[in-house]
Amino acid sequence: MKFEIWKSPKNKKFYFHLKAKNGQKILASQGYANKAGVKNGIKSVKTNCAKDELYERKEGSDGKFHFSLLSTNKKIVGSSQMYASKSSMEAGIRAVKRVAPDAEIFELED
Repeated sequence: MKFEIWKSPKNKKFYFHLKAKNGQKILASQGYANKAGVKNGIKSVKTNCAKDELYERKEGSDGKFHFSLLSTNKKIVGSSQMYASKSSMEAGIRAVKRVAPDAEIFELED
């Protein structure tokens, strides 16, 4: 269980992924202008992940499901992958709630 911070070589923005124990990405961030911003995003995930009302659940036009975790000001902090079923999406939310608070932070090489 870990957050990975990385910098895109294409747009020079910073991102994070929250990974489960099996290495699967369960939450991905938006791009941040600097490392301080991405670290604040991770702090927001750790602080807000237990609050069910901050999860925005959506169904795509293709019938697949995904979610976003919002900050208290209702901005998206992280988004999930696409799930084939609503129950799989809910399991993804439970995984974020379970692993994010204690996940370590690793900075990947630029």
